[in-house]
Amino acid sequence: MTSPLTIAVLGATGMVGSRITAEATARGHRVLALARKPASGHPSVTPVPLDAADPDAVRRALTDSGAHAVVLAVRTYPADEDFLVGATRAVLDTAAGLGIRVLVIGGAGALRTPGSPDLLLADNPAYVPAELRPVAAAGVAQLDACRAHAHPDWTYLSPPVLLEPGARTARYRRGTDTLLTAPDGRSWISAEDLAAAAVDELEHPGTERHFTVVQA
Repeated sequence: MTSPLTIAVLGATGMVGSRITAEATARGHRVLALARKPASGHPSVTPVPLDAADPDAVRRALTDSGAHAVVLAVRTYPADEDFLVGATRAVLDTAAGLGIRVLVIGGAGALRTPGSPDLLLADNPAYVPAELRPVAAAGVAQLDACRAHAHPDWTYLSPPVLLEPGARTARYRRGTDTLLTAPDGRSWISAEDLAAAAVDELEHPGTERHFTVVQA
């Protein structure tokens, strides 16, 4: 039985952030839901209005939170690399000072191509069409920002190519920094099962700084 955690979820109203919030509370954890317009009817969720583009607001929200970990689950479309990297650095800066873990829900573009380990998906047109390259590149820049930061306790979770709402099965396969495919040949996972993988990582941290999951 895992001791209850206090988890700050930045981007708590998004597709992934909302599901991580639901998954965490279902397991008995307390969640601080950080978003521009957070809302919650759950007794274990504390809504915290926050503009992730404001580093001082991020610092204030986390400093007095009592959080054991923070999940960064913000995305932008169209891509805004400066915002994404800035928000990531702000979270890492604050978390480093507080000594708390950071789990970044990143992008698939930062993964390596199966069979071609020197080729990132972001640079592989077989996986990332031209119109999505800015989004993929922003995810790579976000991972680079993590790697360049002095905070020693961060993890970057790359989803597979397709991430969409679906059923929670809690069945997934975990890998490292190379794209995985499901038994049906697709590279996909439901947002619900990605959330299960994220909370599993918070409860029982792995050894990899960068990992991915796929539907099992």
